Amino acid sequence: MSKAPIIGISRLRMGTDGRGVTTLVAFHGCPLHCAYCLNPQCHEPTNKRITSEKLMKLLRKDELYFLASKGGVTFGGGEPYLHVGFIKEIMELGAKDWHTSVETSLNVPLDNLQELEPNIDEYIVDIKDMDGDTYKRYTLKDNNQVLDNLRWLIDNGHAQHIMCRIPLIPSYNSQEAQMKSRKVLSDMGITRFDFFRYKTNINKK
Repeated sequence: MSKAPIIGISRLRMGTDGRGVTTLVAFHGCPLHCAYCLNPQCHEPTNKRITSEKLMKLLRKDELYFLASKGGVTFGGGEPYLHVGFIKEIMELGAKDWHTSVETSLNVPLDNLQELEPNIDEYIVDIKDMDGDTYKRYTLKDNNQVLDNLRWLIDNGHAQHIMCRIPLIPSYNSQEAQMKSRKVLSDMGITRFDFFRYKTNINKK
């Protein structure tokens, strides 16, 4: 059994990470360096690693809740698509019987996305902002891969399984920019959105 660095496991969640009762598994590591990072520990050195077998035992504690509510596990982070092999092991150990979501930036190689595609029921995509300049200023990385991956998901029939998070980011975008991002995404075929505002008391890195 392989091991992966996990920064947190949050049980019995409702209404924030996919349908029903969910357990959020947050992975270490992220390709982005956002000015307001919600989980800065994902970039800090860590020796905390867990085997897929041990994680599955923890997840099974809430299996009755998953089945009764049609919920399951949500892989987040950090960036879960940096740990594709580990997630596939979790699927084979039984998680494929539950609803499976990923919280992702989609700023990852397409191969990673394709490898997990058969196992993912819902994509919760942290879009940041669809304007390339704003995105790069905020994350220090361009969003070309995000757009390519989003188009691939839509072209392969997943538009209805995607929920895009479009934050209002102080000093980086505006409510008008949020609406522009929504318009671009709607034109692509996305119908589900989550709008929220980052708290300005989050310390910049």
